[in-house]
Amino acid sequence: MTAGRARSERLEARISAEQKQLIEQAAALQGRSVTDFVLSSLQDAARQTIEAHHRLDLSRRDSEAFVEALLNPPAVSERLHETVRRYRDATGA
Repeated sequence: MTAGRARSERLEARISAEQKQLIEQAAALQGRSVTDFVLSSLQDAARQTIEAHHRLDLSRRDSEAFVEALLNPPAVSERLHETVRRYRDATGA
């Protein structure tokens, strides 16, 4: 959250005494308030979750495109044939 941006929403959670102590200790170690520590940690976790979801979607889409290209390859263009011919002429392959 950027400094200077007004906070108008509220988020509440019930936690155990052990969880509260752990969070307070971590915030103190970083020299931050509990609120700042919790908000920052939640934002980081939310961003990581969203990014992981996007990576999974892209990965699935890429995999499907790869399999589709293997099963139904596009026709070889005249330009590719010409490139292969020039390569063979140049290398003797």
